[in-house]
Amino acid sequence: MLFDKANYSPEIASLIADRLPVLGPGSPNEAVRTQLAALTIERAFAGQSIADRDAAGCCLSALWLWHDFLDESHRISQEIDELDGSYWHGIMHRREPDYGNAKYWFRRVPRHAIFEPLAAAAREQVIEAQLDEPAKFLASQKTWDAFRFVDLCEAVAHGRSRCEQLAREIARIEWQLLFDYCYRQAIGSL
Repeated sequence: MLFDKANYSPEIASLIADRLPVLGPGSPNEAVRTQLAALTIERAFAGQSIADRDAAGCCLSALWLWHDFLDESHRISQEIDELDGSYWHGIMHRREPDYGNAKYWFRRVPRHAIFEPLAAAAREQVIEAQLDEPAKFLASQKTWDAFRFVDLCEAVAHGRSRCEQLAREIARIEWQLLFDYCYRQAIGSL
């Protein structure tokens, strides 16, 4: 998947650094806290009409999450009572780590438009990887299995899988696909 931050508003693009987020909570990037705190939907999408405010709110939640501000991301995503809000909420809890709560939120996302491209991207990522048992499902899944990915992240955290780098790459792709989807939905270009 080619992710190009130039596809987004300058305000948003300035907050999408090239990084590989950790699977766990990470350490908040204090250098951007002020910029994130000042970000409103109107500023983030300046010059564009908003077709879906919930999707725009998901983008804000995602940006906080990208910079490891889990509490701030959580405050936004838990107020968005629809599919995408539940998806971001599940990702946040997976990173917390609160794996059971992550699965609760992923149960509220039985299908999503990014599941097939995410499963395909995960398959591409595993071509050269030496997979251990908890990660083998990635090579053959036809659609995304959020529950098994939660299990893989937990296995990595507890030392039962050596696929941390692979899982981080896939989590980044998941973030990128979901962010792009929400952004396009927010501006009505889906």
